Amino acid sequence: MKYMVVDDEPFALEDLEETLKEAAPDCTLYSFTFSSKALDHARTEKIDVAFLDIEMGSVNGLVLAKQLKDIQPDIHIIFVTGYEQYALAAIRMHATGYLTKPATVEDIRRELTFLYGETPKEKQTIRVQTFGGFAVFVNEEPVIFSRAKSKELLAYLVDRRGGAVTTAGACLILWEDQLYDRKLVQYFQTIVYELRQSLRDAGIEDILIRSRNSLAINTSKIVCDSYQFMEGVPSAVNSYRNDYLLDYSWSEFSIANLEK
Repeated sequence: MKYMVVDDEPFALEDLEETLKEAAPDCTLYSFTFSSKALDHARTEKIDVAFLDIEMGSVNGLVLAKQLKDIQPDIHIIFVTGYEQYALAAIRMHATGYLTKPATVEDIRRELTFLYGETPKEKQTIRVQTFGGFAVFVNEEPVIFSRAKSKELLAYLVDRRGGAVTTAGACLILWEDQLYDRKLVQYFQTIVYELRQSLRDAGIEDILIRSRNSLAINTSKIVCDSYQFMEGVPSAVNSYRNDYLLDYSWSEFSIANLEK
């Protein structure tokens, strides 16, 4: 979503910017202290919602709202002002919302929920570390795994880089010295269940792609150091110390590829 904020008072503008970014962290935000610059921008780029002060210097916010509507008829207008007497005028302008200063995060989320049917959610960053010990972080908070084998299974799926692995294939890798029988399959199913539970607790179960008899990792949903290494990202290349998934013997083939 693209939002515009217009207020001729720099401190008030900064305060509203910070509140809006907290309420809708994924938004693209454009801020202006001059209504003329806001209008120029609206002529070149579509804006979803404009948050406007009403009492401004040369151009009243109600006038600016009308001008923005002339340029972009579908734009939503939310007035943010310290003057409650403008509420009726805002209603007559068919404004989407009306907030009194200082607007809170809850105020803005309520207005956006009214517009779009849900509160904007914080975008999750899922970072997977394969160099220097395997770990998964959600917004830099570590994911806790109930079993070491559940963690190892996820590490193997990451190593597969989106390639699917069957139950038999996974068991062969995780328990290379054990007989593949019904008992081992049942234990593997327990491992998968607990992996899903750990990911669900962290709010990231959707990184797993599950079918009837296979598992894979959705590589588009994660940021992984070894993936970046293979792409030549300098920070990832510089961070490699011959320490790719060293806890797992099955990683030897991938290490050979990395070191090529």
